[in-house]
Formats: sequence, structure tokens, C-alpha cells
Amino acid sequence: MRGRAARVLALVVLAVLILFPVYFTIAGSLMKPGDIASAPPSLFPHGITFHNYRGVFRAVPLGRQYFNSTLVSVVITLAQLVCAVLSAYAFVFLALPLKRTLFAVFLLTLMVPWESIIIPNYLFMADHRLRNTYLALVLPFLAGGFGTFLLRQSFRTFPVELRDAAVLDGASHGRFLFTILLPLSRPALASVGIFVFLSAWNQFLWPLLITDSPRMQTLQIGLASLNDAEAADPGLILAGVTLALVPTAALVAFGQRFLVRGLTAGAVR
Repeated sequence: MRGRAARVLALVVLAVLILFPVYFTIAGSLMKPGDIASAPPSLFPHGITFHNYRGVFRAVPLGRQYFNSTLVSVVITLAQLVCAVLSAYAFVFLALPLKRTLFAVFLLTLMVPWESIIIPNYLFMADHRLRNTYLALVLPFLAGGFGTFLLRQSFRTFPVELRDAAVLDGASHGRFLFTILLPLSRPALASVGIFVFLSAWNQFLWPLLITDSPRMQTLQIGLASLNDAEAADPGLILAGVTLALVPTAALVAFGQRFLVRGLTAGAVR
């Protein structure tokens, strides 16, 4: 009994430590400047104000940058899902020559540091005059090895008998994939989609290098410009961070059960 109470207490303490920065970010975005500047800072807003939210839209083109981040993240997510589904299907259900070797090449791409290829990517974009374009923001990320790996593990758990029955019934590869396999693989698809979307949403270095126009920059760059400005206002920064947290928090909250099921798919056969 005491051991269980100790574990519960430890989990509560960890939850408080993890959630407190999120709480203070949201609370601080609603505080007046005097509350934030007080020493020590106030933990509760003494009078809620939305002045910080109005100010952040005046300081930077946050609406356009919010749209840019959303568009880039959605395009990257959809493109990687399509590539991962088709490649994972080929690795599991098609009789390909050197299939294991090709899959090993896919896995090797996960071990290549992004920093080692960022300069060649930048030079390619600059040579083809693609800087400050949506194409430059999404092109290096339209395919990835992680989604292929995860979906391959999920597809391998699919009963071979059902695949054979579909073939005997005259089902083509496309019909089998879209009407049978994908509906049964929704947790894995959701896991890949959430992971890719969050990675794309939180990108900072590549958008910083490839764009210099505020109207083409993403949300993360806009938030950094608030912090780098002279006499940076903490309230504006907290308001901007809160707005950036909304889609990611909602995505994780609604997709949590899919994340757990999808990431464990293929762990036990």
C-alpha cells in the first residue's frame, strides 16, 4: 500500500513539474505587464487581459505565419504518409529483389544527421531560385524513413490468410490496400501523421535559412523575432507561444490513444 502511494505521489510531482511551464505560459499570456514584471512573478493573473494577444498580431504578421506553418505541416504530413504507405506495402506484400537491402537503405536515412545535408539542400534551393517559396519549405521533407519503418512493422502483423483470400477473390493491390489494409492500420497511420506534423510544425533552422521575408516565414520564426526584438515584451512572447501550443496540444490530446497503439504495433506477433 505504501509503495503504491509513493508511486502515485511521484507521478503527481512529475506531472506538476511537466505541466507547470505550460500553465505559466497560458497564465502569463493573460497577465498585465505589472504581474509579469513583479518579483517574484505572480503565479495567477490579477485581472485577465487579452492585450498581449492583440499586441502580438500587431508586432509580427502572425496570422500569415500561422497559415504558413499550417500549410507546410499539412503538406509534409500528407506527402510522407503517402510515401510511407506505398513503400511499406511494397516491402511487406510485394516480391521485390533485394528487398531487405532496400529496407536497410531506408533505415540508414534515419541515421544521417540533418545538419550534414542542410547546406547542400540550401545551395540547391538557392541555385534554382526557390528561396522564399512554399516549395523550398516542404521539398526536403516530402519523404522520410521513419514512417516506412513504423508502417512496415504494422503491416507485418496483418494475417497473411486475409491477404491470400483477397487475392483469390480477385482484389488488386490498390483495392486490398485502400479497402482492407489501411482501415485496419488507422492507429499506425495516426501515429506517423502526428509525429510528422509535430516535427514539421516545430521546425526552426530550415525555415530560418530558406526564408527572409516575414510573410513567408513560419510561426516559430515569428516567435523568435518577438524574443530578439529590443525591449522584448514577455507578455507578447507568452501569448505567441500559447497560440503555437494550441494545435500541437489538441493533436496530442485527441490522438494519444492512437499514438500508444500505433507505436506498439508489431511489438508482439
